Amino acid sequence: MIVVPGAAGEIGVLARHAPLVATLKAGSTRVHTGEEVREYATGPGFFKVELDRAIALVDDAVLAADVDDARARAQLEEAQAELERLDRGESGADRWQLEQRVRHAENQLAVAGRG
Repeated sequence: MIVVPGAAGEIGVLARHAPLVATLKAGSTRVHTGEEVREYATGPGFFKVELDRAIALVDDAVLAADVDDARARAQLEEAQAELERLDRGESGADRWQLEQRVRHAENQLAVAGRG
C-alpha cells in the first residue's frame, strides 16, 4: 500500500486500485511493504495509478530517517534570511524559488518529526 499527500487530503492505494490521477502537496508519503513502512518527505507533484503501478512524480523525496536536521534547518534559515533581504529591496533573488526552498526545508523537518 502507498499513502500520498493529495491536494485534498491523503490518498491510500492498494493493489488493483482503479485508475487515478491526482495532484500532490508537499508532505509525508508512506510505502507499506508488509513488514515495514518507509516514510518519505516528498515535495509537490502528481500521482498516477494505472494497472498495477502507482507513480508519484515529485520534485524531491527524502527518506524521513535520512533527513539531516542541521542541514534542513540551515537551508530554512538561509532562505528566510534571503526573503527578508528581498523584502527590504536588498536582493534580486526570485521570490517563488525562495518560498519553495522554505517549504522544502519545513517539510523535511515536519516529516522527520523535528519541525
